[in-house]
Amino acid sequence: MQTALFSILGLALIGSLRAQEDVPVQPDFQPEKLTGKWYSIGLASNAKWFQDKKALMKMCTTVIESTPEGNLDVTSTYPKSDRCEKRNSLYIKTDQPGRFSYTSQRWGSQHDIRVVETNYSEYALVYTKKVKDTNTFTMVLLYGRTKELSPEQLEKFIQFSKGQGLPEDAILILPKTDQCMEVAV
Repeated sequence: MQTALFSILGLALIGSLRAQEDVPVQPDFQPEKLTGKWYSIGLASNAKWFQDKKALMKMCTTVIESTPEGNLDVTSTYPKSDRCEKRNSLYIKTDQPGRFSYTSQRWGSQHDIRVVETNYSEYALVYTKKVKDTNTFTMVLLYGRTKELSPEQLEKFIQFSKGQGLPEDAILILPKTDQCMEVAV
């Protein structure tokens, strides 16, 4: 009985690890088409900080610029209390187009970032696996070129997030706001 239970748990673990390895990347990814201003429409994560802060979170803006080396310079501006806070990250390209790595100097975490799907003009679905010490977290972002996306794109984000093992209470369509939305591109 115990052997069967361990076998089932082992298969489940292998399946979840394989699911992370099999996260797709946008075919024929074109980084220059991803540049410009995006709105964060949806966010899903199993990280503790997300559960603690999700009731306070609102839509934010993200500006993506491509560097001469093919990396992505990503600047997000989001409302925090009565001010706007900016975070800048440099996503380093990997051998696989559409896949990037990032190391947080502030938190000491490693990030595997994949542009899963985009049509460049309306939406982008981005997956991140974050590893810090012995902990691994998953985050899925849905970006839009406008503050509104179709119900089909929202549903695609929700279903993809669930497919990464994120429960319903870990998936959030961010409330719209006008705060911190004006950023230079």
